[in-house]
Amino acid sequence: MSKNTGYKPLRVETLTARLGKVAEISKQLGDDTSAWNVKEVGDGNLNRMFVVSGAYGSIIIKQALHYVWLVGDSWRLPLYRAYYEYHALTRQASRAPGSVPQILYFDEAQALIAMEFLEPHVKLRRKLILGERVDALAEFLGEFCAQTAFRGSELSMQSEMKKADVALFAGNVEIPAITEALVFTDPYYLAEMNNHTQGLGAVVEKLRSDVTLKVKVQQMLQRFASNTETLVHGNLHTGSVMSTENQTRVIDPEFVQYGPMGFDIGMLCANFLMAYFSQPAHRDDDLADYQNWILGVIEQTAKTFESEFRHLWATERTGMLYPASLFEDQGDDSTAACDAVLAGIWRDAWAVCGIEMHRRCLSLVHNADFEEIEDVAIRAPLEARNLMLGAELILSAEGLKSVNDVCELARAYNSKDFL
Repeated sequence: MSKNTGYKPLRVETLTARLGKVAEISKQLGDDTSAWNVKEVGDGNLNRMFVVSGAYGSIIIKQALHYVWLVGDSWRLPLYRAYYEYHALTRQASRAPGSVPQILYFDEAQALIAMEFLEPHVKLRRKLILGERVDALAEFLGEFCAQTAFRGSELSMQSEMKKADVALFAGNVEIPAITEALVFTDPYYLAEMNNHTQGLGAVVEKLRSDVTLKVKVQQMLQRFASNTETLVHGNLHTGSVMSTENQTRVIDPEFVQYGPMGFDIGMLCANFLMAYFSQPAHRDDDLADYQNWILGVIEQTAKTFESEFRHLWATERTGMLYPASLFEDQGDDSTAACDAVLAGIWRDAWAVCGIEMHRRCLSLVHNADFEEIEDVAIRAPLEARNLMLGAELILSAEGLKSVNDVCELARAYNSKDFL
């Protein structure tokens, strides 16, 4: 890790001169920096991204900015989020091998990470909008969520290591605060930066006036803020997943923190549901078939998560929680204990799922799935279905028996008119 001081934002014109002598980078691109090609890319809100190509291949350079790109320099952010993203990626690489880009170089002072360039991967959200399919997508995502959830918890980790890790990531204050506001709070009142599609006013008012709903959301926020079960990605949506036709990787864990085990998979499922509801505006001929494929991905992701979690429970339960000394060593079956843990995970996951479905239509940062539907007369009814199912999931999270229940609800809401 570099010890350079004096943060300076990278530019296309200066990147080669500034990074040309970094051995870890030149090893990937070649020593002849005159042959390097630098291109700024990315459609994110918090960082600058560059693809740098050389004689040997290409890499990605990601540098944090002092502010939110979407809003401007009036919304300041700490550069230290790159430090936490770096540490999140190293832990995800260890806990779910092969799931994230390889880290090549990290410069803490410059808030800069150089990493493997994923090619020909594209963001999964774009593939879903275009109606493309990815082989083994659900299996990959289910295993990633289960492995990172289990291995980042005291079901697996030694308590002293887990507590030290919680202490390290507890310093990432401002970024989780964005989640606490934009996801859990702002959608449910007239926050300054909120916006929603014209025509949704009656549905929005219905949600914001539902006291029972708001209590459920705040209870989930309380668990999110105070429950350090495992290290969560923190922003696992279909824009944080890169895929080809048959390979997938997870990126951008800068919203990392320790939180509830159900958070990541709940947020992920929400984004698939939003893709599902948006499809009538994106295609005609194969609409039903493709919507069924999306629901199949949700179902298989959840089932893979549960299967992998149970496998890890049986083979890697080496932490202080539910030790074998209380169960197997006494000849007792621990299946009921695992069932109870998973029930709590799914309760949180479906609540988070509904909340994410709300925030992506009502808060500051919306999804391209809906935003690229230019005709608001088409967009608004689709978003209304999404919003109302979100409310159902939040209110019913504790009573949902399985992912099949969720998908059946999605099918029912997909034919309803709320406007």
